[in-house]
Amino acid sequence: VANTGLLSLCAHGRVTGLAVEAGAAVSHVTSVCGGQTLRTGSHCLAVAGDHLSQHLQRLLLESSMEPWLPHALTKRVLRQLKEQCCYVSLDYKHDLREEGSHQPARFQTPDGHWITLGRERFCCPEPLFRPELLQHGSPGLHQLAWQSLQTAPEHLSRYMLGNIVLSGGSSMFPGFPERMCLELNFLSQGTGVHIEVLANPERGAAAWAGGSMAASLTSFQHMWMTKGEYQEHGAAYVHTRF
Repeated sequence: VANTGLLSLCAHGRVTGLAVEAGAAVSHVTSVCGGQTLRTGSHCLAVAGDHLSQHLQRLLLESSMEPWLPHALTKRVLRQLKEQCCYVSLDYKHDLREEGSHQPARFQTPDGHWITLGRERFCCPEPLFRPELLQHGSPGLHQLAWQSLQTAPEHLSRYMLGNIVLSGGSSMFPGFPERMCLELNFLSQGTGVHIEVLANPERGAAAWAGGSMAASLTSFQHMWMTKGEYQEHGAAYVHTRF
């Protein structure tokens, strides 16, 4: 049992830093110091891939009156639309205002229909940075990341700034790393620091990769719970063992 934020950092060869995870069901920001998660620097955002799929579905149904569209927007099609057509805008208000600032994309559904996406392409992932678009009162993922950085121990704060790691399938949108970097540098204005984020091309499965790396270490073997221990103590023993 391990924290996914720590595992995401492990996948990047780090045990200290800030993990910004955007997954399918929930998004997290986790501060990690020497392999230990810092509770005061960990935050959760109830906006992630599943919510973005539902948001994209609403956007498309609002913009088209095609009678076949509701039946064509299956979970699989919505996931493919997200992955193949959507991106994070670097200037959301400008792109929303200027029609010519974005190119439409066309997608063919398995049943042969064509779907054209306009502003839906960048409106879909925007709730990660503007949760209010989904009627959530939480700050955006970049603001939660900044809050976590503010709570880091003073002697670690500079190191944390250089070790911000992105992970999770919903961080794979084109433009997501650049937008996160822009937003964090805007929030850090006046501090004299420039923030970079680490975005591995394989970050969608970073937690799994980090888990595989951690489990292969000999030092990790003392953290295993054996089958015998499980049979003797039951599932609740995990809280004692770890």
